[in-house]
Amino acid sequence: MNIKTISTQPFADQKPGTSGLRKRVPTFQQPNYLENFVQSIFDSLEGYQGTTLVLGGDGRYYNRQAIQIILKMAAANRFGQVLVGKGGILSTPAASCVIRKNGAFGGIILSASHNPGGPNADFGIKYNISNGGPAPEKVTDAIYTRTKEITAYKIIEADDINLDKLGSSQLGTMTVQVIDSVADYAELMESLFDFGSIRELLTSGKFRMCMDSLHAVTGGYAHEIFEQRLGAPVGTVQNGVPLEDFGGGHPDPNLVYAHDLVEVMYGETAPDFGAASDGDGDRNMILGRKFFVTPSDSLAIMAANAKLVPGYSQGLTGIARSMPTSQAPDRVAEKLGIECYETPTGWKFFGNLLDANKATLCGEESFGTGSNHVREKDGLWAVLFWLNILAVRGQSVEAIVKEHWQTYGRNYYSRHDYEEVDADKANELITKLRGDLSQLPGRKFGQYTVDYADDFSYADPVDGSISQKQGIRIGFTDGSRIVFRLSGTGTQGATLRIYLESYEPDASKHDLDPQVALGELITISEEIAQIRHFTGREQPTVIT
Repeated sequence: MNIKTISTQPFADQKPGTSGLRKRVPTFQQPNYLENFVQSIFDSLEGYQGTTLVLGGDGRYYNRQAIQIILKMAAANRFGQVLVGKGGILSTPAASCVIRKNGAFGGIILSASHNPGGPNADFGIKYNISNGGPAPEKVTDAIYTRTKEITAYKIIEADDINLDKLGSSQLGTMTVQVIDSVADYAELMESLFDFGSIRELLTSGKFRMCMDSLHAVTGGYAHEIFEQRLGAPVGTVQNGVPLEDFGGGHPDPNLVYAHDLVEVMYGETAPDFGAASDGDGDRNMILGRKFFVTPSDSLAIMAANAKLVPGYSQGLTGIARSMPTSQAPDRVAEKLGIECYETPTGWKFFGNLLDANKATLCGEESFGTGSNHVREKDGLWAVLFWLNILAVRGQSVEAIVKEHWQTYGRNYYSRHDYEEVDADKANELITKLRGDLSQLPGRKFGQYTVDYADDFSYADPVDGSISQKQGIRIGFTDGSRIVFRLSGTGTQGATLRIYLESYEPDASKHDLDPQVALGELITISEEIAQIRHFTGREQPTVIT
């Protein structure tokens, strides 16, 4: 085995964000850019020699080339085996599943999640640890520190591996096993859900569903699970062929970007149930006929109905939600007599709670839901969870949601995104807000009085680690909230996110448009943060 040691110099922009390192493809194609980051991952780890690494991605542009580079670097750094998805494909939740099932040391996932793909679009890379979850901050901090001082990387000289043929081959002393991307994940789903009842629902002729994979990674998974194992008619899965540029679309399952699905579900002959997943398969959107389910409500409803699902029929140990997610799950947890944990945004913060069996279900308002079955959010898992509930209850999506509101009240909720804002201006806005926090409690804005104003800090109940400056919260005396934070998932400028929430216990007031119900809070958010002044925008890029 001819191991080459290549001299290099650090890049100044390799600090991982919420979900790894994300940049435009041309940035990753710079000489040594990908190699530096991969070697920094390996240099930050201990005791991995001879162990198993899992490798795969969402199929976006540059996925295949990056995998060949990483395989040769893993061999040079003395990994014993790499399990790589066929065609270089592994959805993020499937990668977590494979890591856990095989007792792997960790995994490298190539994805920029819901960001666009293509030669001039986005690419990403992140490291997952042995529990299958994203690396915690202490690991990503160590990786970043290493990127700033790296002087060389190791790689072997070898031919590329055939990623399209199942089976094993050698790269030096390392075994490369090309595995079925879908099999392990589909087997796990069958162990959690009542596939018999779901199959009966989907083949009854009385129920129709539409699954939109947005030309992203879940296409193969959705075809296999819904159309093959569950017997749904061919054509149930739309946009099911993964493409390097996601068909020119934006693989983000929301009402704006999943427009093909929205058109179907709000049409005159709409199916009973619709769902979409994102670029790497970890997010989901749930729709009924002409009816949208917010991710926050989805988590709450899944928790309230978990006993109907075989894998969760023994009860939940707890629920966890990200801080900007609505407080709807809290009300379910209170009724169930279990804890509801509030964490910063980022799935890595759920890992300790899941490993310690403090939480069973987790969710983020950014269309991510999951459980203790893996250590990532999981789009198709959420779709199957909903199908299991629908099969047992025999009601429509809308009926189930409205019955939930009658029981628990409705948390009117919306997120306003201002994408690709000038980063300096976005940071000015946040800095000014931080400076104003101490003056806000007690102030009246229309019918609302500020109860508290802070910058969210999280103390992990398992390991005691502290995460600060995780989002600015302004809470009002009636329980309403406005949250401001900058997203860590973009690659250009900054994404400013404003979250608005108002609780309505009166069932006679549950049919308002959320933008109407939240109208006064929207006005207050502008008054407090001067959004137009700092962003130069008259309205958000996306409202969900």
